[in-house]
Amino acid sequence: MFTGIVEEAGEIEDVTVTDEGRRLRIAGEEVTGDLDRGQSVSVSGVCLTVEEFGDDWFEVFLASETVNKTYLGKVEAGDPVNLERAMPADGRFDGHVVQGHVDTTAEVVDVREVGEDWEYEFAIPEGFGKYVVDKGSVTVDGISLTVAERGENSFSVAIIPETRTITNLSAKSVGDSVHLEVDVIAKYAERLLDDAGFETRETDILGATER
Repeated sequence: MFTGIVEEAGEIEDVTVTDEGRRLRIAGEEVTGDLDRGQSVSVSGVCLTVEEFGDDWFEVFLASETVNKTYLGKVEAGDPVNLERAMPADGRFDGHVVQGHVDTTAEVVDVREVGEDWEYEFAIPEGFGKYVVDKGSVTVDGISLTVAERGENSFSVAIIPETRTITNLSAKSVGDSVHLEVDVIAKYAERLLDDAGFETRETDILGATER
C-alpha cells in the first residue's frame, strides 16, 4: 500500500523490450536508500516489483497487461517518473489509501498558473465520473490530490510549488497522459450499493437510485 506522497521524481535510464514486455531501469536517489529485491515501488502510480538494484538505480519489469493499460509502455530514457516506496507498517499516513492499481489514463486539458500555485485540469475518462467528487481524493501519477472542482467532463486540482517541484507534474503539458487511480473507498461503496440493490450513477458515486 502507498499513500500518494511522492518521495522524488526519478528518471528512466534505460528501456529493454522483450517478447514478454518491457524492462525499465530507473534512476533515483531517495528510494534506493533501502531497497531490496521483491520490494514494491510506485512508479508514477503503478505498483511494480524491484528485480535488480544498485546504489542509485533499480529495475522493474512491465508485463503485457501493464504495458497495455498504462503509459509506461511508451516511456523512453530521460522521461521523469514519480517514485514512492511502499508504506511501512509504523509509518506516518499523510496522504490517502493508494493501491498502485491504475484504473485508467487521463489527459491533461489545461495548466494554469494561479499566483504562486498551479491548477491542473484533467479530462474524466468515460465511466469514471461517478468516482470523482468535489473535495474527494484522487491519485494522479501516484500523487495523492484533492479534487478542487468537478466539472461535467473534467476535474481540477490545486498544486503547490513544492509538489510541482518534486514530481513530474512540472514536465506535464496539455495533451499529456497521466495515470488515474480513483479512491478505493468509492469503489467499495459502489460494490456495497450494487449488492444492496441500488444502482450507482455516472455523475456521483454518493448518489444512488433504487432499482
